[in-house]
Amino acid sequence: MAAVHFLPSYFLIFIVVFCLYTPCLSNDGVPLYEFKETLQESASLDSTWIKGTDPCHKKMEWIGVECSEGNVINLYLMNHGLSGDIGIDSLASLKGLRVISLENNSFSGPLPEFSRLTSLKSLYLADNEFSGDIASDFFSKMGSLKKLELARNKFSGRIPDSLGKLENLRVLFLQQNEFDGPIPSLAQQSLEKIDLSNNKLQGEIPPTMSRFGAKPFERNPDLCGPILSKECKAVGESANEAPAEDKPNETKGSGSGAKWVVLSIVVALLVMTIAFKGKRKEKDFQMLGKENLDEAVQVHIPSSMKKRNLSSTKGNNSMNSSRKGSQRGGKSVADLVVINEEKGIFGLPDLMKAAAEVLGNGGLGSAYKAVMENGVSVVVKRLRDVNKLSKETFDAEIRKLGTIRHQNILTPLAYHYRKEEKLLVSEFVAQGSLLYLLHGDRGISHGELNWPTRLKIIQGVGRGMRFLHTEFAQHELPHGNLKSSNILLSSNYEPLLNDYALYPLISNTQSVQQLFAYRTPEAVLYQQVSPKSDVFCLGIVILEIVTGKFPSQYLNNQKGGTDVVQWIRMAISENKVSELIDPEIANASNSLEQMEKLLYIGADCTESDQEKRIVMREAVKRLEEVQV
Repeated sequence: MAAVHFLPSYFLIFIVVFCLYTPCLSNDGVPLYEFKETLQESASLDSTWIKGTDPCHKKMEWIGVECSEGNVINLYLMNHGLSGDIGIDSLASLKGLRVISLENNSFSGPLPEFSRLTSLKSLYLADNEFSGDIASDFFSKMGSLKKLELARNKFSGRIPDSLGKLENLRVLFLQQNEFDGPIPSLAQQSLEKIDLSNNKLQGEIPPTMSRFGAKPFERNPDLCGPILSKECKAVGESANEAPAEDKPNETKGSGSGAKWVVLSIVVALLVMTIAFKGKRKEKDFQMLGKENLDEAVQVHIPSSMKKRNLSSTKGNNSMNSSRKGSQRGGKSVADLVVINEEKGIFGLPDLMKAAAEVLGNGGLGSAYKAVMENGVSVVVKRLRDVNKLSKETFDAEIRKLGTIRHQNILTPLAYHYRKEEKLLVSEFVAQGSLLYLLHGDRGISHGELNWPTRLKIIQGVGRGMRFLHTEFAQHELPHGNLKSSNILLSSNYEPLLNDYALYPLISNTQSVQQLFAYRTPEAVLYQQVSPKSDVFCLGIVILEIVTGKFPSQYLNNQKGGTDVVQWIRMAISENKVSELIDPEIANASNSLEQMEKLLYIGADCTESDQEKRIVMREAVKRLEEVQV
């Protein structure tokens, strides 16, 4: 009897021990591998998608697979060169599946029957070659769907009416396809972001969609309505006649050359103004120099542009039409495309008149400050190594950034795109970066970084990161470049995150190695990055703020500064955590326990083993619990 009684217990012990050392297959492994087998091109998955292994096993997780409690919940398979049939039968067997991202692959043909995945919350299929009509009732059973991105494919026909019945839909991106016919009424209050631009849509824009403004409907010549300031013609009249200023004409066509010259002049004048006005103050950037950020920048002006005729009258006309282009959503390739109108509408002519100074030359590009005549100060950043992107792809990614509204995120204002030059324009924040205030001046400004202020900054950074990890959950690196030089401070020390979500623009280039996420242990050892790489970067910022030390991790060779990760590990092992706290805040003795809590959170964020490292959601939750 005793043997019979204990046999099940021994069996359970055997199973537990066996699973610790060998992968115990979850039910999702078989259908997921079958999904891979239906693809024509899936070589990029071969290294980890191995038949007979468990996609959710902690020691051998499959690329692009995210699990929860042993079930596959998210598939992030963007940028893998995948093609062929998508095995919907296999995906339907994954009962916990909530997110599918197949962006930027080579899938083609009609839209597969994703409508069978009725529990799906997010579906990202942008930048493929899907084509054909989508049935009107296709989405009628997908009531859980919150985000749908089908941009930059070849879909045609009517936009499915069933999209208007999705009560939870928050994001709908259908731009740059061939949809035609009228826009269905998308009146659900849940809808926050929409883009139907660059299609062949016709007729009046439904009044219920006026809250989205004009930009989501641009480049649909046959659309009309008050939103576009274009009257809808009566029956029998031509509804697609373009306004006079938008019609092709000889002056506008021949003026394109002069528009290239405008940009050359702007860039050249920026550098000339720097040289003659000498506004830059060396002391402001003595610590930024540690990152090679205060080198003078040589602006390259292509020889083909130098040969243009600067005295052309058509060039002046081009400048004026360029300004109009900016106001109309940036139709002119030589102008700025304003994606955030909170600081007004402006174009290259406004920057030409601005007083300018160089701010530095960072890993992702050089930066300039320009003060325009209306008093608005902006930072113009020249992005490097993004030339492989088409204008459509660049436009889509930057416009996503332009929709962000969060008190701890600095939203870009405008961008400029052409093959040789890509500029990103943001508001100038006078208080400067956290890096400068912590390390660049140990005077009055630094004295203002007392304990309550530092906690406010840390918690604000955490809230901003949580937002980015929700908003860009499909990205491998929702931020990718979090460090104190990219945390700007408002006049009341509210942190503003900058240089975020640029990874899709620069991946597979040399510049991607400049992202701080690529100095995390997993990137250095295994050339891998993930959202947990952002968590590591957050941990460095926490340790930097509480200790007041300049992290050696910010330096390319890590020679100089303080290895804050090793320092906190040693302090924890020796029970000397309180000794790490910056003396300038340690005098707030009644809060030492709370400061130590932050150091422990920083230690957990910088755990070298990704499996042991906490996730962003948990890190921010713990930060919010710390009190002054």
